[in-house]
Amino acid sequence: MANIPLLSYAQACSSSGPVLITAIAQSDSIRDTHWHQHARGQLLCATKGLISVSAAHSRWVVPATHAVWIPPDVPHSLRSHGPFSGWSLYVAADVCAAMPAQPCVLSVSGLLREAVLRSTSWSGTGLDAAQSRLAHVMLDEMAALPRVALGLPMPSDTRLLRIAQALSERPGDDRSLDAWARWAGIAPRTMSRRFIAETGFSFTEWRQRVRLLGALELLMSGQSVMATALDMGYDNVSGFIALFRRFFGVTPGQYASSLGTDIFF
Repeated sequence: MANIPLLSYAQACSSSGPVLITAIAQSDSIRDTHWHQHARGQLLCATKGLISVSAAHSRWVVPATHAVWIPPDVPHSLRSHGPFSGWSLYVAADVCAAMPAQPCVLSVSGLLREAVLRSTSWSGTGLDAAQSRLAHVMLDEMAALPRVALGLPMPSDTRLLRIAQALSERPGDDRSLDAWARWAGIAPRTMSRRFIAETGFSFTEWRQRVRLLGALELLMSGQSVMATALDMGYDNVSGFIALFRRFFGVTPGQYASSLGTDIFF
């Protein structure tokens, strides 16, 4: 379903007004924003669940621990996997020079998250002196956010995309490759071949990664390692811990106790 924009198109394309505009949304339904573009740059982040973001020639599944940067005038779209909760920072084009020139995934700092919360209370079309100072601190913090290879490529074949979206919404679904192929109406061999061609990963590897992305969010919310492993479809907690450590370089427990650490695939 399409949704009401987080920010009006006129504001998103305006060079006047505040250098930084915060928009926040929470819904009980899936958010599906069709392809569009605007003159302001946008840093978008979910506060819960996974989101799929397409921008230029890139497409990712991104967890709530990270954000996606969209430079000015770059076409993009978004789809949440489950009810949407998140925020966006719209940045005036003339102050985007310090940000990456291409769409990318960034690791969000605790400082920026707290500043976003404060900025949601701002009202009106301008910023007072204190708000302007905080806005420029936020811009500096955004420019310092580390770029990470965390996003997971989404396939473009409509049948594979249907499978990828279903797994993004329910990473713990343990149906076999053959069962998913029957569900999507595609031959298993074709599914295996096209998954690698379109994402760079085998189906099994892609599913492992989408589960690990889901695990990051659950751990960030305070859920135990055992409960996270079970929710993500792992019967063996030790196996989950070993896989998590192999990909991220730390155990789930270490990650949960030091959420500021930059980790990536």
